Amino acid sequence: RAYGATLRTLALEGVGAFYRGPIAADIVRAVRSHPKPGDLSEEDLAGYRALEREPVCGPYRQWRLCSMGPPSAGGVAVLQILGLLERAGFERAAPDSAAAVHLFAEAGRLAYADRARYLGDPDFVPVPVRKLLAGKYLDRRARLIGERAMREAAPGDTEANGTSHFSIADAQGNVVAMSSTIESPFGSRIMVRGFLLNNQLTDFDFIPASVNEVRPRKRPRSSMAPAMVFERGGRLRMALGSPGGPWIINYVAKTLVAALDWGRDIQAAIEVPNFGSRNGPALLEQGSSYESLAGSLRRRGHEVETAPLVSGLHGIERVPGGWRGGADPRREGTVLGR
Repeated sequence: RAYGATLRTLALEGVGAFYRGPIAADIVRAVRSHPKPGDLSEEDLAGYRALEREPVCGPYRQWRLCSMGPPSAGGVAVLQILGLLERAGFERAAPDSAAAVHLFAEAGRLAYADRARYLGDPDFVPVPVRKLLAGKYLDRRARLIGERAMREAAPGDTEANGTSHFSIADAQGNVVAMSSTIESPFGSRIMVRGFLLNNQLTDFDFIPASVNEVRPRKRPRSSMAPAMVFERGGRLRMALGSPGGPWIINYVAKTLVAALDWGRDIQAAIEVPNFGSRNGPALLEQGSSYESLAGSLRRRGHEVETAPLVSGLHGIERVPGGWRGGADPRREGTVLGR
């Protein structure tokens, strides 16, 4: 009931009612009266602005992929992984094979190394998006991928789980791929007027001089990667995304290669076991058929671990006469249409 009243107020009075007035006062009161009180003020809320930023886009084989730009690292990292796979001969690796997982994990290590070094809030630090996605740069990085695992990648030289996602298409041809987060499950665990406050500040690095260090009015780095895939003529083919914290990048990239390279429909692509690396061990989804690839990966030099890897992928793809949806059985997702 409280949340419904909040939504009704916003519908009638507009978004300004959230950042100024009684709702804002209640948010500040809840934060300051917590047993571990914060310093949030009504002036902080009144001064906040949601920013519209340009997407990051790049090619993958015959498609064009667009996703979220910084301060989210997700779109850049997904595009890097795909660009590296294209250059590393991923198409020659059999689907669901140790060779495919090896190449994917190596590309992930390289992308996550660059993520840690370069990606933050572009209003506070220079983020070299064009250089990170440049063909010559990806050529150089892809040459680091060999038959043996590199274990841990260094960033390149550019000079040389409380998250939700939905994908929607309507009868007028509009399509939305939206990821939203309050960071941890239940966020800060502080509820105001029927909604939970986030604890997104934990996405900052508490390391001085990091591109993602804490600063006033700075936005923390994210891994959200809502993605849209376009055909050569510009027609939208697919939209998808996932929750999953820093693993979002691998979840989205895995689903894209399963759909675009391996020819799976959107539901089957989502259901492919999760795998990859965040510049550490190669991880395979616990309890999945991919656990059988561990021995072959170790022979290639990988340190291999298994983990739950609970994605929440949701996507839609164009089919003759309309759209087909896919929802992740690992979480409580669903597909609806009319």
